[in-house]
Amino acid sequence: MARKLKTYETSLGFFDLAIAAPSMKAALEAWGANSNLFHQGAAKQSEDPHVIAATMAAPGVVLKRPVGSSGPFKEHADLPADLAGDDGSKKSGRKPARQKHSKRSNDQPADRKAAVAFEKEQERRERERAKEEAARQKERERRQHAVDKAQGALDAARRKHEENAADIQAEIEVLEEKSQAEEARWEKERSRLEAALRRARE
Repeated sequence: MARKLKTYETSLGFFDLAIAAPSMKAALEAWGANSNLFHQGAAKQSEDPHVIAATMAAPGVVLKRPVGSSGPFKEHADLPADLAGDDGSKKSGRKPARQKHSKRSNDQPADRKAAVAFEKEQERRERERAKEEAARQKERERRQHAVDKAQGALDAARRKHEENAADIQAEIEVLEEKSQAEEARWEKERSRLEAALRRARE
């Protein structure tokens, strides 16, 4: 069963944000907040009928308006027009007009419709996140494939080098044995010839 939606407000950066969500946690997730803004006193449940009406018309959609203004919340809002004064200096921040508190009428069909719309918007966001994650995963796999290919080429070249080095070392050992055998042969022959030379001189 779809949960009844409530309207929540906060301010992030240059905008005031509002959303119709079933819980504070859902609102924080939709805002992309990294901390609990409600516990910090930076977010609240709205009682402004105009804000509530705007968010209930687009459940689950983060609506914006320039920070500090009292204009209507919209899905796409312009930056605050008074970020800097004519002399280039920032104007002093002004507090938003105090909102009038009023109770919403108990319109259960409308609540159910808004809750269903919120769930659809939440599903849309989940699909977008899944699509982005799939794209990131594909990129990770592409990079890993390139890394594996390069690593494979390096490993193959190292094995070839080690085989060549082993063959050369074996050849060196054979030549070393031949060299030692030749030295031993020469020593015997030299000794024999020197002895013959001495006998000839006697």
